[in-house]
Amino acid sequence: MKPYIQLTLAQLRLFGRNRQVLFWTLFFPVVFIFMLGTFMGNGSGGAVEGYWIDEDGSERSAQVLAALEEQKAVLKLEQAKDREAALEELRHGTKQVLIIIPAGFGDTVEAAVTGQHSGVSDSPAGSLTVYYDQTQASKSMSALNAAAQAADEVSKAVVEYSPVVAVEPVGVQSLNLTFLDFIVPGIVAMMIMSNNLNGVAGQIASWRERGILRRMQSTPLRPSTFIAAQITARLLMNGSQALIVLLLGIFVFGAQMNGSWLLLLGFVLLGTLAFMAIGFIIAGLARTPESAGPIAGFVSFPLLFLGGIFFPVSDMPAFMQPIVKAIPITHLSTGLRQVMNVGAGIGEVWVEALVLGGWLAAAFIAASLVFKWE
Repeated sequence: MKPYIQLTLAQLRLFGRNRQVLFWTLFFPVVFIFMLGTFMGNGSGGAVEGYWIDEDGSERSAQVLAALEEQKAVLKLEQAKDREAALEELRHGTKQVLIIIPAGFGDTVEAAVTGQHSGVSDSPAGSLTVYYDQTQASKSMSALNAAAQAADEVSKAVVEYSPVVAVEPVGVQSLNLTFLDFIVPGIVAMMIMSNNLNGVAGQIASWRERGILRRMQSTPLRPSTFIAAQITARLLMNGSQALIVLLLGIFVFGAQMNGSWLLLLGFVLLGTLAFMAIGFIIAGLARTPESAGPIAGFVSFPLLFLGGIFFPVSDMPAFMQPIVKAIPITHLSTGLRQVMNVGAGIGEVWVEALVLGGWLAAAFIAASLVFKWE
């Protein structure tokens, strides 16, 4: 027990002396959260921005503009003075839609109404011209649907249409999550994985090359004791760093925390232990410090995209789902996200905790088997 405690304290002192590493391992994820949260917004996609031009100036065109104003949750429109200038902005991508009420629109609508009242059904209807950006399919579809809904509302008002089927809306309060709420748990999971895979593999391989491990081999120290002390020291250091990033994400950047802090910290500790043990496997396989980095990168880089850090794992192709659900980063990011965003309890995330525990046990055993003093 004494060698374990002494090694743990020695490693903590080494961490404390390397203030530059401590600073950058904290600074990078904080800046990453700030950039993604600022530039990608709340993940809702935002309103479609564009212009309107009223070339008619009639009572009917005013009705259309009023109906478009009611769609302001989807359409954020401004009046344009020049059609060509507005189209040029649309071509450059700064605006996504241009709605034009053509001259004669009011007369056409009145003629159509008169024709319907007199029994003439083939009278031409008034039409709006909607220019949209074809390269932004999602926003364009939203704009076209909102314009069609506004036109439908005007049509009903003009002909005094009374619907025979009504929709009864029933509101349900959602969690109202933003993109920042989604990304903060993912960044914490990425930080835990990166710090432990790269940090452990590089340091242990460096110690082996410098002969530090060879000198330890001449002592009664067992590999399992050495690994356990390293894990404890790194658990305290990396767990503290992850906690600081979580606190900054929640209290500075405004990410939501809807679940148990105790359960959240449990996932941080479990994820740190699991990836640290995997890092020791890489350290045992790497012959030199130069090879440890590429091996750790080979392992961690695909996990960044497969583990649900930047987008939901449900968006992955079906044939990749078995792989995605087997890797530890998926269960770490899912567990953190479920606790923070949804407020899930242990009854909802026990599978994630069990899989991480399984990876921890298997990796610790494998690390003890492949660990080499020289």
